[in-house]
Amino acid sequence: MSKVYKKTSGNGHIALYLGKRDFVDNVDSVELVDGAVKVDPAGLDGKKVFVYLACAFRYGSDDLDVIGLSFRRDIWIQRVQVYPPTGASVTKTPMHESLMKKIGEQGCPFSFQMPANLPCSVSLQPGPNDAGKACGVDFEIKAYIANTPDEEVEKKDTCRLMIRKIQFAPSSNKPGPKAEITKQFMMSDKPVILEASLEKEIYYHGDPIVVNVKINNETTKVVKKITVLVEQLASVVLYSSDTYTKMVCSEEFAETVNANSSFEKSFQITPLLANNKEKRGLSVDGRLKDEDTNLASTTLSQGDKEMQGIIISYKVKVNLTTGGGGLLGGLTGSDVTLELPLTLMSPKPAGK
Repeated sequence: MSKVYKKTSGNGHIALYLGKRDFVDNVDSVELVDGAVKVDPAGLDGKKVFVYLACAFRYGSDDLDVIGLSFRRDIWIQRVQVYPPTGASVTKTPMHESLMKKIGEQGCPFSFQMPANLPCSVSLQPGPNDAGKACGVDFEIKAYIANTPDEEVEKKDTCRLMIRKIQFAPSSNKPGPKAEITKQFMMSDKPVILEASLEKEIYYHGDPIVVNVKINNETTKVVKKITVLVEQLASVVLYSSDTYTKMVCSEEFAETVNANSSFEKSFQITPLLANNKEKRGLSVDGRLKDEDTNLASTTLSQGDKEMQGIIISYKVKVNLTTGGGGLLGGLTGSDVTLELPLTLMSPKPAGK
């Protein structure tokens, strides 16, 4: 084990130990969260030691919590007593063995199994003048000294570490989606047929996305330009379900498709967080400190259980701007738009 993450309580009587802070969600199951707490029984004054793992939606800074409003909503929480031992057996993992060697006799192991229908760690990008912690979905492990598991606890009696629940792209990539739309214009008896497809189903953050476009313009109009854009859709599912759409990439191509002609070309666009740094409320992959991150990854789910929190998806839009032709000219000009689903994720690192 190359690194150990440790947090000690203010009074020094307990310390929380983890061997890693990223836990992988494989869609049907999530890696076991296993750690240990070092306990100094002499400082407990007859109290017990508990640990909880909570998945919460944060929608404001803790600093604002002065008028009794809670700016965190727990989506899922589980508590265990680690000291004194309850007799319930904790199945020892290799991570437990490593941590216990480091801690010694005062170590108390714990483990949590997260359900598969929890959201992943996602932050909403703050605006340039926003202070405090970012809004979003986060996961926290907290060890604390108390008489009962859910009583109010003083800060000096607690220690906490943030962890992340992350998903990686599946190793197999399928052919990308394909769609077609036929648009009939006013005063025209023949249509424009727009077809678009992606080369593959899954794209990695930072990779160019290749969009294949075919146009069959059977009208008297001229296609004056082609716009290809990517939108991020963040569904926030708490008390109700609201979807927020942010454009993360847009490119205009000055391609002309004359009346009664056809056209075929591939276009490349690359959605990057670096080009969206000022966009307040954009969803980004959760980070533990001020490290670099990327646009939030597409949320993969089994589909049979409703998730709460923030669920991320993307779509590619191809838009044709037409005009001219016929007696009414520009008055009958219109846009033709086609949408394709896009899966944007990080590849699985070697050894994970």
